[in-house]
Amino acid sequence: MGGALDSTHLREHVLGRPEQLYAVLAASGGVEGLPDRDAIASVVLVGSGEAALAGDLIATVAGPFMAVPLVVHRGYELPSFVGPDTLVIVLSASGATAETLAPTEAAYEAGAALVSVTRPDSTLAELSATWLTPLIAVDPDTSPRTELVPLAIPPLILLEDLGLFPGAREWVVRAAAQMVRRRDEIVAGVDPAIRIARTIGRTIPLIYAAGPLGLVAARRWKHQVNLSAKVPAFSNALPDLCHNEIAGWGQHGDVTRQVFTRVDLRHDHEHPDDGSRFDQVGEMTLEVVADVARLDAEGEGALAQVLDLTFVGDLCAVEMALAEGVDPGPVPAVEALRLPYT
Repeated sequence: MGGALDSTHLREHVLGRPEQLYAVLAASGGVEGLPDRDAIASVVLVGSGEAALAGDLIATVAGPFMAVPLVVHRGYELPSFVGPDTLVIVLSASGATAETLAPTEAAYEAGAALVSVTRPDSTLAELSATWLTPLIAVDPDTSPRTELVPLAIPPLILLEDLGLFPGAREWVVRAAAQMVRRRDEIVAGVDPAIRIARTIGRTIPLIYAAGPLGLVAARRWKHQVNLSAKVPAFSNALPDLCHNEIAGWGQHGDVTRQVFTRVDLRHDHEHPDDGSRFDQVGEMTLEVVADVARLDAEGEGALAQVLDLTFVGDLCAVEMALAEGVDPGPVPAVEALRLPYT
């Protein structure tokens, strides 16, 4: 779709994600200086923006199988429970985000076991070297649009190596295989990203999903539409939206049906109650949206399905940008609001 210049080759990067996933898997593991499994009472993932979303992905996939609590933390202030029995994994592609570095320093001062996942030439990497704490290096060219896999996969492998999340490598292999299948279909012309981008057109996507896994995927879609297409987008997930947002469609349907297109992201790990509720929500919102698009996740396992949904979503956002002659790469508004760490 479209003919605008993709100055950062973003579409090419997204289509190369299967190889990226295999490469990250091959490079993961073997981290030295980790605490003993028995010394870990909790795990905290620290990040901001897309890095925090990588933390959400880790928590959604690994959290239900872990014997200790796993918490994703956003913001400057660190949770008060963090101490010597806490493993803190810091996720930051830039390694320079103020709201990530502040709680990282607080975690170090609290005596927590620290692992940093960041670029090797960053402020966070320098702190890690000073503190003699483990560092997992990511490619310095990693950007917010391409950092989900490099930031999410190494911690999953680390958790497996610690004995906290057995089977992580097999989950990653299955996810990579699904991504290859999806890309082969897209290259062959069966492209849900283009289909959904055309359905959305110049409307605003309202992205609905179900459960924690669906919420991660829906948020990623929202973020990438914001970043790549430079347009508003909104996301929510069942069952929570059934307690509040659904009531907001009671008025102004004559306006909203000109503005919003609902995008339903479905997956095999939905609770049965949410599956039936999805049908009800669909009926209740059908008259207040311009159109409806649907994407069904494929692949074996939760990780494969959430990465399948985000893979298509990232491509859809690029297609939306190109259709409007917008370069999906640069994000000057985000850069203008980035604060240096002092």
